[in-house]
Amino acid sequence: MKKLLIMAEALFIIIASCTNKTIDDYNLLNEENGKTEIQMKVDEYATFRLTADLSMLSENQKKMIPIMIEAAKIMDGIFWKEAYGDKEALMQSIEDEATRRFAEINYGPWDRLNNDKPFIDGIELKPAGAQFYPEDMTKEEFEAWDNPEKSSLYTLIRRDDDGALIALPYSTAFQEEHMKAAELLREAAALADDAGLKKYLEMRAEALLSDEYRESDMAWMDMTGNTIELVIGPIENYEDKLYNYKAAHEAYILIKDKSWSKRLAKYASFLPQLQAELPVAAAYKTEKPGTNSQLNAYDVVYYAGDCNAGSKTIAINLPNDEQVQLAKGSRRLQLKNAMQAKFDKIMLPITDVLISEAQRSHVKFDAFFTNIMFHEVAHGLGIKNTINGKSTVRRSLQEKASALEEGKADILGLYMVTKLHGMGEIEGDLMDYYVTFLAGIFRSVRFGASSAHGKANMIRFNYFQVQNAFPFDNKTGTYAVNFDNFQAAMNSLSEKILTLQGNGDYEGVTKLFDEMGNVGDELQAALDRVSKAGIPRDIVFEQGVDLLGL
Repeated sequence: MKKLLIMAEALFIIIASCTNKTIDDYNLLNEENGKTEIQMKVDEYATFRLTADLSMLSENQKKMIPIMIEAAKIMDGIFWKEAYGDKEALMQSIEDEATRRFAEINYGPWDRLNNDKPFIDGIELKPAGAQFYPEDMTKEEFEAWDNPEKSSLYTLIRRDDDGALIALPYSTAFQEEHMKAAELLREAAALADDAGLKKYLEMRAEALLSDEYRESDMAWMDMTGNTIELVIGPIENYEDKLYNYKAAHEAYILIKDKSWSKRLAKYASFLPQLQAELPVAAAYKTEKPGTNSQLNAYDVVYYAGDCNAGSKTIAINLPNDEQVQLAKGSRRLQLKNAMQAKFDKIMLPITDVLISEAQRSHVKFDAFFTNIMFHEVAHGLGIKNTINGKSTVRRSLQEKASALEEGKADILGLYMVTKLHGMGEIEGDLMDYYVTFLAGIFRSVRFGASSAHGKANMIRFNYFQVQNAFPFDNKTGTYAVNFDNFQAAMNSLSEKILTLQGNGDYEGVTKLFDEMGNVGDELQAALDRVSKAGIPRDIVFEQGVDLLGL
């Protein structure tokens, strides 16, 4: 055990020959504003302060938040190791303040919103498997290796002294960090007023020490009355672009908005009906989504790790464990204050540049909120296991699974909005949701191909464009939704994605990505106009105990 710990620690130290000079593309001085390219990259992130009304919290609840923030910081440090390696060595090698700040935003020397392009001299392309696998490991070697733990969400793949591959459990690789985080979670649990939250925190602490997360996920699903929410641990697998197997560490600390949450509660009951009516053959919708799924709105007060890297998450659908989803459904958490920041600072300015003047009034925050909410709900629809029963969709589609799943959630979310609107369960003009959805494509496609969400938006833009769902006006340089074509494209793309997932069709997904997952000349010209207008790509947070007045 001790030998494994020493080996894990040594393997995390990245031998980097990076210098403090930025590469030429980022070191050029812009003549118009006197800023270096790297400073302009930093400025693409609009700053937003994470605060919330804490007046309704008890004294014990207020004491819990700083403890949770300390646990979140531990997740942040682990994610640095997973994404890059030795953070301190990297930061000490950079003298330029703007470059150092950009590395902090990106959790490493690769620009996450520019297809992971390196921006530090001497740094090579980012490994597809980040630091979850040895950089010299080939896919052939991995696939020939007979070890059931190799595809676990919670193992690092390393080499032993003889150079053979080994699977190192997270609880071993990150033993010191996990033990400290578990101690903090127990400390917070002792202060918890809500019995469900107390149980979850205690079980999550145990999970960090055992790598067994399912029971804590079940406990998390059983919570209903808590005001404070903590999402913490190794969760999403976006960072692993080699296989999409490995979960990366992250944390969110959230305060429930009970009035907004009450408005959303009714929608979960419609999931079985919506599943049954999906526009796909019956074999691809036989699974039954859990009906106790929860929809809640929150103000987020702290981000850490994976969710804080590059583009910021504004809604969550968890747990990812297919067995938990089938047994209990999932929880959809809408991060309202971060969502509002993106709408105000990014969506509305994009609308003024790229959406037809006649349709701009249809871009509304309520529609933006609803579209994102049903994106998260839609993760629970469709199919989790291939129809041949041999594997999960995620395992079958490997590194392409996340991008296709995000594409499914986007398009089925819109399908759900359309169906519920027709049932009288959603108010407003349906065009509000469609035009806002179109503006949202331009927002998300700027995340680049290295982002699962960005790739999904490229595919959808190109697919809808072929279907003439939003014709481009050369005179005004704007797009407008064609209602009938838009609906037809929504239904046909939904069917296509659900079929690819259900078949576990890796080759078919690869073909779709190759044909549709790229930015064409027209779209690039549109995105260039957005950038020239100085519209931020995303947001970056000021956050912490001091901002919360604790």
